[in-house]
Amino acid sequence: MANKLSQKEKEERLLILAVDVDNDLHRKTGISGPLTGKVQILNGANQLALADPEDPDSNTMFFAVKLYDEMKEEGYQVSVACITGSEAEGYSADREVARQLELVLDSNKSDGCIFVTDGASDDRTLPIVESRIKVNSVRSVKMKQAETIENTYFAILEKLKEPHYSRIVFGLPAVLLLLFAVSYLMGISLVLPVILIGVYLLLKGFGLEDSFINSFKGFSFSIDRMSFVFYLSSILFLVASLFIAVGNYGSKYQVTSNQALSIASMVQGFLILLPIVMILFLIGRILDVREKKYMFRTFKYGIYIGSSIILWVLVYSFTSWIIGQIYFSELMNSLIIAIVIGVAVSVSATLLRIRAISTKKIKGKMVVNELGAMIGKIGGVDVRRGKMVINTSFGNPITYSIDRIVELSDKVVVK
Repeated sequence: MANKLSQKEKEERLLILAVDVDNDLHRKTGISGPLTGKVQILNGANQLALADPEDPDSNTMFFAVKLYDEMKEEGYQVSVACITGSEAEGYSADREVARQLELVLDSNKSDGCIFVTDGASDDRTLPIVESRIKVNSVRSVKMKQAETIENTYFAILEKLKEPHYSRIVFGLPAVLLLLFAVSYLMGISLVLPVILIGVYLLLKGFGLEDSFINSFKGFSFSIDRMSFVFYLSSILFLVASLFIAVGNYGSKYQVTSNQALSIASMVQGFLILLPIVMILFLIGRILDVREKKYMFRTFKYGIYIGSSIILWVLVYSFTSWIIGQIYFSELMNSLIIAIVIGVAVSVSATLLRIRAISTKKIKGKMVVNELGAMIGKIGGVDVRRGKMVINTSFGNPITYSIDRIVELSDKVVVK
């Protein structure tokens, strides 16, 4: 019975899967995942080890290949692959891990998986893997030197060099210190830091931090371009808005001791010039993307304008109601009008984007994700259904929504 069970186990198709969730492979070598097969993984591991000998991800990849050779010699039907995430980590990394895993499984049918990991940052992707394939075993790769306190110290220092961790450890405390210093100089106690900290925690709590950061990726500030004038004007109006906000707070605080009224007056003062700030900034961004021939991306800013209209009118009307400048019925009317206008602008921008796709010949163009990893070529487009079919390098078609296109030039970039 034991021999029959052993033979049955060896007939099971197994996938040895290594994961690089923070995408050190692409960041340090330029190689994009997924990597399939012994040759590709050894090549990637060698280049990563040469680029950064202290990176543990290369050891994980070597271990996966070693395990592959051992199990193959024992008679198992086994394959090996390495998938990567994103430097931003969080949701972006999890989404990329899931996408690459699906590509691997589409091209390599497997009954079970041996998950190879080098630590907690990769371990958290285990539920993603388990939702798509049965995990028979988890193998952890631990560097022997890392068990000492001294090497742990150096491992922490290496992690702090990565953008994701340095933003949290160094960036946030630096911003807080600057906010407290500015608040002290302006004589507004802790109001400004508390508000900005609250906004950050709100973005973090609702998972909007990555989206907020990604919206500013690719932003460049150069005096050589026409957009420089609009960016500079936007910054000047933003500074003016801050001074108006501080002035309103001081004036209101002298009249009444009600802190809520003072804060509402400060927010209202800040919002007075904010539409000009946003319009100037968006004009600058549109000029930039047009100069780079990313015409399709301009439609995205129409959606931003629609959402901004709703948010601005809502906050401005709410503060006006708190101060007593308008009645509650007027507040509700303003909100309804803002929603109607905002939705109309966003829907119009979306329809124009779909229409632009229908006029462009995108069939046969290469498709890559936002990290630059190739997905395949567009085999067909169904504009009415808002779908496009991408033929991957593995020979299997994948259907994507047209709404996932974020950039359209000589190639198509999808999110």
